[in-house]
Amino acid sequence: MTGQPHYDDSGVYAGYRGVGSDVTDAKLAEERINYLAHNDVLTGLANRARFNELLAAAVEDRHAASQTYAVHFIDLDHFKLVNDTKGHAIGDALLIEVAQRFQICIGQNDMLARLGGDEFGVLQFNADQDAASGLARRLIEALGPPIEVGGNQFTVGVSIGVAMAPTDGKTGEQLLRSADLALYRAKDDGRGGFRFFQEDMDRVAQERQAIESDLSKAAACQQLCLHFQPLVDAQTSETMGFEALLRWEHPRRGMVSPAVFVPIAEGTGQIRAIGRWVIEEACRAAAVWPDHLTVAVNLSPTQFVGSSIAEIVRDALVASGLEPSRLELEITESLFIKHPGAVLEKLQQLKALGVSIAMDDFGTGYSSLSYLWQFPFDKIKIDRSFVSAIERDQAARDIRQAITTLGSSLKMRITAEGVETEEQAAFLRTLMCNQFQGFLFAKPLAPIEMAAFLLNDRHQPVKDGKRALSIALA
Repeated sequence: MTGQPHYDDSGVYAGYRGVGSDVTDAKLAEERINYLAHNDVLTGLANRARFNELLAAAVEDRHAASQTYAVHFIDLDHFKLVNDTKGHAIGDALLIEVAQRFQICIGQNDMLARLGGDEFGVLQFNADQDAASGLARRLIEALGPPIEVGGNQFTVGVSIGVAMAPTDGKTGEQLLRSADLALYRAKDDGRGGFRFFQEDMDRVAQERQAIESDLSKAAACQQLCLHFQPLVDAQTSETMGFEALLRWEHPRRGMVSPAVFVPIAEGTGQIRAIGRWVIEEACRAAAVWPDHLTVAVNLSPTQFVGSSIAEIVRDALVASGLEPSRLELEITESLFIKHPGAVLEKLQQLKALGVSIAMDDFGTGYSSLSYLWQFPFDKIKIDRSFVSAIERDQAARDIRQAITTLGSSLKMRITAEGVETEEQAAFLRTLMCNQFQGFLFAKPLAPIEMAAFLLNDRHQPVKDGKRALSIALA
C-alpha cells in the first residue's frame, strides 16, 4: 500500500489515505516460478539444477566433506523405444510410476532427482560402498515387477553408475562425470546392473568417444563392408545361403571387432543408418548370386523397434531386384519380452513382404515357448554355446535334441551355429538339423573371397560368374 496521512481543517489526524493492491497472485506466481526452477514438472522430483545445487553444497560443506557419500547416476534401459512405439503420453505415465518406485527406496535424508529424459540421480549422504551397493540393488529390484500403463505391461530395466565422494571427484561436476562414466561401464557390461567408478574408466571413455566419432564417418569413407559366412545343408553340405556379417576396417586401428563398435552404434543411434546400409548392401550382393542362395541379415533391437523396418526392407528389395523369399531377417529373443506388441506388428509387416524370419541365438535369452507359437518364425538358430558343449555335456545334448524336436513339430527349420568339428556335425545330423554354420565349413568370407567361393564351390550352378565376381569386388 502507498499513500499519506490525512488531517482535518483543525490539524487533527483524521486517517490515512492511499492505494492498496492484493499481492496474492504475484506471490503465488513467484512461488510457482521458484518451484519450476528447482523441480521437475512431470514427476515432482528435484530437477537437475536443484540436484547440482545440493551436490555443490555437499562438496563445500566441511562436515559433509569429512564423510563419504555417494552419487548415483541412473538410466532406464532402452526407454526411448517406449516413446517411439507407444507415444510420449504412455512414456510420461511410465516415468511417473518409475519415480514413485524409486522414491520408496530413498532414505529420509537423501535426495532423488530427475536429471532429464529417462535419467535420474540420487545423492546418498553418509554412505560407504556397502550402503551405496545396497541402495543401487534396491533401485534395480524396485523395477523388477512389470509396470502397467494404459493397458500395456512394461518390464523396465535400469543401469546405475556410482561415484563415491570425495575420492572420485573434488567438485560436483567431477563426481557427476565419474558416476556417468561408471554408468557407461554398467551398460557395456550388459545393462540391468550397477558399477562403481574406477580410474581406468576415464581412459575407456575417451577411447569410446574416439570410436564413436570415427564410426560416424565410416560408412561415408567406405570403411564398412560385409563378410559372408556360408549356411550349408546339414546332410549334403551344399551351400544354401550366407549370413551377412558387418565389418569395419579402420585406417589406423585395422579391423575393429563388431563387439566393440556395434554397442556404441546402438547407444548413439548410429545403428539405424548403419543397419539400413547393411540391408541394402546384402540385398544388392545377393541379387547376383545363383537364384537358390539366400542371404541372412541380423537386425539390431534399436533398428528393429525404432524405425520403419518394413519400409526399409521393401525399398532395399525393390532397388536390388532380389526376390523377397531369398532374404532372411534374424532377430534376438530379448526383443520379445520388452516389446511384444510392437514386435508382433512389425514381424507381420515383414512377413507380408514375403521375407523369412529367424529367431537368432535361441536358448541364450528368455526362451519362452509361447513366443514360438505367437510370432511368425520360419527358422530357429541355435546358439553356438549349445553346439560347443554337446561333445562333453549330456545336458547340452538333451537340450539341443529337445529344441530340434520342438522346431520340427512347429514346421520351423533349424540352423546350428558354431559347428567347428566333424564330431559336432555328426551328432547334429542325427537330430535332423536342417543347416549348419561354422568354421568347419567356412569362415566369414571377404568380398574377394566370396567371389572365388561362388565360382569354385562344386555344389553351385554359378549364374553369370563374371558378373558375380565383378560385383563382389566392387
